[in-house]
Amino acid sequence: MEEMLIIAGFGGQGVQLIGQTLVKAGMEEGKEVSFLPSYGAEMRGGTSNCHVIISDEPICSPIVNEASCVMALNRPSLDKFESAVVAGGTLLINSSLIDRKAERTDIEALYVPANDLAQEAGNLRTANMVMLGAYIGVSGAVSVDAVMENLKKTFGERRAHLLPVNRVAIEKGIECVRQQRAKA
Repeated sequence: MEEMLIIAGFGGQGVQLIGQTLVKAGMEEGKEVSFLPSYGAEMRGGTSNCHVIISDEPICSPIVNEASCVMALNRPSLDKFESAVVAGGTLLINSSLIDRKAERTDIEALYVPANDLAQEAGNLRTANMVMLGAYIGVSGAVSVDAVMENLKKTFGERRAHLLPVNRVAIEKGIECVRQQRAKA
């Protein structure tokens, strides 16, 4: 198994947290992992993306040129990275913020209304966790339990009260892609 993922959005959407969480969960499950962050100089609102690789084999390079999955959290990210998905790969689109459909027909495009589902979960700031859940639902690269264990460590005692809403958001993302695939 080798998952090569590009996660992209704007600063403040939690792009880097998604990548770090996936990598740490992968490490906890004994997988080889790589994380390469990239972001603009702005604190919020600038560009943000990261390359994540999760594999059963050693990883030669942290750069993802051909992604098995691209997670686009905003329209500029979709415009920039849709072409990076390999034929037969997956494109996860935050349809709450992106007003267009995928242009390619040789990939699986799944539309995740992440902001809307996060609001349903009880906290708009968990939209990134909805997208993370969608990715877990598509790839199975890491388990929800490993992700939650990592979030518990990341949040610490001070923010432990946020764990339940984050789990609900992850589950909503998983269910969203399950339902779309069932209809296809």
